[in-house]
Amino acid sequence: MPVNAYDALVPETPAGRPCLLLDGGDVWSYADLDDRSAALAGALHRRGVVAGDRVVVQVPKSADAAALYLACLRRGVVPIPLNTAYTPVEVAGFVDDARPALVVDQPLLDELAADDEPLAELVPRAGTDPAAMLYTSGTTGRSKGALLSVRNLVSNARALIDAWRFEPGDVLVHVLPTFHVHGLFVALHCALGVGAAVRFHTRFDPDAVVADLGRSTVLMGVPTHYHRLLAHPGLDAAACAGMRLFTSGSAPLPAAEHEAFAERTGHRIVERYGMTETMILTSNPYDGDRVAGTVGFPLPSVELRVVDDEGGRCAPGTAGGVEVRGPGVFLGYWERPEATAAAFAPDGWFRTGDVGHVDGQGRLTLAGRASDLIIAGGYNVYPKEVELVLDALPEVAESAVVGVPDADLGEVVVAVVVPAPGATVEADAVVAACGDLARFKRPRRVVVVDELPRNAMGKVQKAALRAALG
Repeated sequence: MPVNAYDALVPETPAGRPCLLLDGGDVWSYADLDDRSAALAGALHRRGVVAGDRVVVQVPKSADAAALYLACLRRGVVPIPLNTAYTPVEVAGFVDDARPALVVDQPLLDELAADDEPLAELVPRAGTDPAAMLYTSGTTGRSKGALLSVRNLVSNARALIDAWRFEPGDVLVHVLPTFHVHGLFVALHCALGVGAAVRFHTRFDPDAVVADLGRSTVLMGVPTHYHRLLAHPGLDAAACAGMRLFTSGSAPLPAAEHEAFAERTGHRIVERYGMTETMILTSNPYDGDRVAGTVGFPLPSVELRVVDDEGGRCAPGTAGGVEVRGPGVFLGYWERPEATAAAFAPDGWFRTGDVGHVDGQGRLTLAGRASDLIIAGGYNVYPKEVELVLDALPEVAESAVVGVPDADLGEVVVAVVVPAPGATVEADAVVAACGDLARFKRPRRVVVVDELPRNAMGKVQKAALRAALG
């Protein structure tokens, strides 16, 4: 049955109900958001953008940026949100791969938003039609566009609204970026799907967030946010008196900080687990034990299994590869059939690339990552992408990039380099060479060594490096 994602994700809401409560005090009602998204839909239409076209968007977080996303859903256009930290060189690579009908930066968004000829018509789409595309790097360093369908977005939003008990009276403190699944889909969809209000912070400011907790009900964050809130003297039970839910994702939350937050506020954070390719898969329960260090149980629509190297199911408590299937699993990688095929087991289950185990009740604990992915402040850093830059330097014979623990960001990037014969490696030069990479990907430390540790097969032992550097 044809469906429009905008209609499904933003059901009819009383026109005057507050929607986006912005920095500085401005308020957009649901009618305002509907009007602006219709105006942007008209602007896209008049620029020749049609259903199925891709639109790259790299703009700062704003109400207009949210309205542009919804305008794309209205028209069946596929938005491709990009991290605002990406450099022009990186953006050019994405544009070359995606071949979008339009590339929207802030000046163009300002121009589009000034268009005063709205187009309210909603373009019907099939549930399997692409609704958005987000780039997620691979261990080879080449980014892949993950295609998410209308069904993926709608089914996951409905599952989370039920799991986390969202209601029209909720007020969400939104501190997440809107170029990422967590902020654009998980947070916004839960609030808009029930007509709740959103305190829309353009950046994370602990003072502003603590001030908002007393007049809000939900906060979704990443571990870095909770680390910084715990350092704020105003965070206590009184400040959180009206809150009902704190969630954390995008990176592991240290168990010690989970317990410290509970002691300070009386609230136990709900940790959950998801990926760009799958949306949210598991969550600690709304009612029941929220166990620090675990990511909870599969959502009702999600099937999850842990398998050994031969594909057999692991017994409870035994670690293996985490595989899933369900309505949130993506369509595949844009124009990468080989990568798409490799991402799925022969029987159709998606291989997450994570290692974990389930207990006798089905609660999932992640034990690590099958890849060497680094998560710095909630953002993914794939070592191979950085290593390719470093290995191209004439003074570097080879390199290995690893993540080491950091109290604030969770992990930071450390580059371990072996000098070329007769060459001298300067740390500042290594960091400078990464200038075309987003800041969060650049090494925070550079360690020069005579050789990299390897196993009998010649593979670099990154676990040994992390242990030595951490």
